Amino acid sequence: MTTPPPESTQKFDPSRAAEYQVQSRIALAGYDACHELSACMLAATLGPGRPAQVLVVGAGGGAQEIVSAGALEPQWRFTAVDPSQPMLDLALERLREHELLERTEMRLGYVEDLPLEPRFDAATLIGVLHHLPGDAAKRAILDAVATRLKPGAPLILAGNRYAYASEPLLLAAWGERWRMFGAAPEEVQAKLGKILQGADPPRSEAEVAGLLDGAGFDAPSWFFSSLFWGACIARRRV
Repeated sequence: MTTPPPESTQKFDPSRAAEYQVQSRIALAGYDACHELSACMLAATLGPGRPAQVLVVGAGGGAQEIVSAGALEPQWRFTAVDPSQPMLDLALERLREHELLERTEMRLGYVEDLPLEPRFDAATLIGVLHHLPGDAAKRAILDAVATRLKPGAPLILAGNRYAYASEPLLLAAWGERWRMFGAAPEEVQAKLGKILQGADPPRSEAEVAGLLDGAGFDAPSWFFSSLFWGACIARRRV
């Protein structure tokens, strides 16, 4: 299998997986809304009620991409790929709970491990890009996704898209979000320190657009924002 930067995979260990469902919804205000709108954007692009094969990259954790899209579009089928076994185990539990396992192929590994054919009708890359250190790793995963999509196929890309230290007000508001959910002041500072050291988001929406362009996608359309987080849709160029 292709080997990613080890720190981007190892941090999603069993302890992280166990707390993911709760912590992700605190860290991202509008977590469920983002996933629901992502499904709606894909359906609006592909056409409602049509069969589709959807690639879900980084599906481990709650598999919320599949839960939301699977409820909206009963004819969609999914290939879910994630390099973390604990996170993939959690996704399996949720998909079983929502009766979506029969419509989902689960793969432990990386996008680069998938065959180039048949190509997918759409893809999602949600909450992944900012965990990859450096532009080279970001370009590599976008290239790998693009080569597995049909021409004109849409990609939902979502994640943090500003350098954290460049937006002190957003960072402070993020701390207040944790305080709102019961974190003590020292815990808030610890979380903010971990955020500053633990991820490498693109530095702007323009940089995201440049990464997408380099991988062969058209200009993105942004449809969701929550502090540092943003979600957009872009089509693979024909």
